[in-house]
Amino acid sequence: MERIRVASLQYYIRPVDSFEQFRDQVASLVQTAADYRTQLVVFPEYFTCQLLTLGDVKQPITEQIRRLAEQVPRYQEVLAEQARLHGVYIVGGSIPVVRDGNVYNCCFVFSPQGLVGEQAKLHTTRWESEDWHISQGERLRIFETPWGRMAVNICYDVEFPEIARVAARQGAEVLVVPSCTDDRQGFLRVRYCAQARAIENQMYVVHSGTVGSLPMVPAVSLNYGQASILTPSDFSFARDGILAEGVPNQESMVIGDLNLDLIRESRERGTVLPLRDSQRTAEVLAHTDQVTL
Repeated sequence: MERIRVASLQYYIRPVDSFEQFRDQVASLVQTAADYRTQLVVFPEYFTCQLLTLGDVKQPITEQIRRLAEQVPRYQEVLAEQARLHGVYIVGGSIPVVRDGNVYNCCFVFSPQGLVGEQAKLHTTRWESEDWHISQGERLRIFETPWGRMAVNICYDVEFPEIARVAARQGAEVLVVPSCTDDRQGFLRVRYCAQARAIENQMYVVHSGTVGSLPMVPAVSLNYGQASILTPSDFSFARDGILAEGVPNQESMVIGDLNLDLIRESRERGTVLPLRDSQRTAEVLAHTDQVTL
């Protein structure tokens, strides 16, 4: 039986006095997850914004974001070391990255063997594009792991069903959704869409979010989050399509075992077969008619 134990974080973002304080918070969470014998640990989008409190938070936010991008090498070193030390895969939330003068919101995936993958956010929210001047990524990546294929949708990206559908058709059985949402409405947009992606693609969805606050930093001054592990809605899975979830807005992690054999079986013999049957969608849409009433 193919199983993987996953830890999804409700990560508490708080001001830090040093990079070492940030490092210690990250390390303690990975250590805890490893104590529960997890194989995959998921951090949320923009949890790295804690590091903005090490600089001048009164600077224009666009300058602060570029300063945060300077921390990418140290951030990567910390998570790569934790992945190696504990023998776990880590989806490292996200951090701004500067390339060719543009800033991207990037998620790095770390393997115990020292390999690093990257997924840029493909759709930026209004505050990212208008206020933070974040550029959109251009490419979806599918990550090969010992237990199967995995894809990452960073927050807003999960609200675009075509992305997860492409990943599922390329064999992804786990979709990871690191998010950062400031209010309940924003959180629920991501959560409802994450649940829909689990159902329509017959895949597990691991959702991780920020909680806590950084009052001095725009867009993350407040956070509303609830981590969860979501499943398809069928007899073989959790009763309400929720394998595990946290208590909203509390610092914690949720842990669950993903039975990948159930995903493979459901895609072949489920009560309904939405992933297989979605192949008909293009045929139907090619014959769309307008009717005047």
